[in-house]
Amino acid sequence: MSRYLASRAVQTVATLALMSLVVYLLIGLMPGDPIDLMIAGDPHMTSEDAARLRAVYDLDKPLLDRYLTWASRALQGNFGYSRSYNLPVLTVLWPRLLNTFVLAGLAFVLAIAIALPLGIAAAERPRSTADYLINLLCFAGISTPPFWLALLLITLFAVSLGWLPAGGMADVRAGTPWWTALGERLRHLAMPMATLTLVQLGAYTRFVRGAMIEVLRQDYVRTARAKGVPERGVLWRHAFANALAPVLTILALSFGGLFSGALITETMFAWPGMGKAIYQAILENDYNLALVGLLIATLATLLGNLLADLAYAWVDPRVSLAEKP
Repeated sequence: MSRYLASRAVQTVATLALMSLVVYLLIGLMPGDPIDLMIAGDPHMTSEDAARLRAVYDLDKPLLDRYLTWASRALQGNFGYSRSYNLPVLTVLWPRLLNTFVLAGLAFVLAIAIALPLGIAAAERPRSTADYLINLLCFAGISTPPFWLALLLITLFAVSLGWLPAGGMADVRAGTPWWTALGERLRHLAMPMATLTLVQLGAYTRFVRGAMIEVLRQDYVRTARAKGVPERGVLWRHAFANALAPVLTILALSFGGLFSGALITETMFAWPGMGKAIYQAILENDYNLALVGLLIATLATLLGNLLADLAYAWVDPRVSLAEKP
């Protein structure tokens, strides 16, 4: 196990290093630079001022030299400053990372909690009325654009009924009782979390259904039924554990993508998260902020894959991560 974890740690570091190089080069090859934006916003800036600023931000050096300079500083824990916010990159990203983790994490857990029983119920009686209804809901969820679903929820619950705020985060004042603060935060969180949950729910349910149907056709399941094992035991003890392994891969990949892929939801509800921060940083040529944000999203995907591999060994005793003699 220790050798496996060490190997995965080395792979993670190598992947992040390669990803940082690719992203830095791609961002650096974009037309324009931050100084061009400054010139456009300040007509009184002279060419000498622009040249001096390019020297300060190392923009007068070749792209590869700039990356090596950034990488050497990053190894010392200095990821640079955000040009848009005039703050250290980690200071800007940390609260947004927490916001996305709360939103995406709760939606992820809720989607799984609903998708597992729905997928198992559909697989238990394929081509039944319940199966057709569940599939209909799944296809509706997969086909619904997130921005359209967000608009529907805002129109219904914020405009028509007035039950929930249309967007933003709760601005809780000091001295507010914790139950009041928690309730206000949940009111602001309800619609974006519902949007992300419904967007993910259809795909997760379909994956669970497909994996369960495949496992329920195996010989050992028929043997368990022939021995008189109750149907509930067949579903959960024999079929579910074996069907969970391929589903874990999908869940791990989608979990990492949530840290940068919730852009539409965060934008529609004005939720200050990672996806929106990365998008704005790319538009404003904020190299450091965009680069570190994308690296955090990459790290989340890699950690999700690692957790999925560890879960394989937990749900399937045939899988062993220990080093071979």
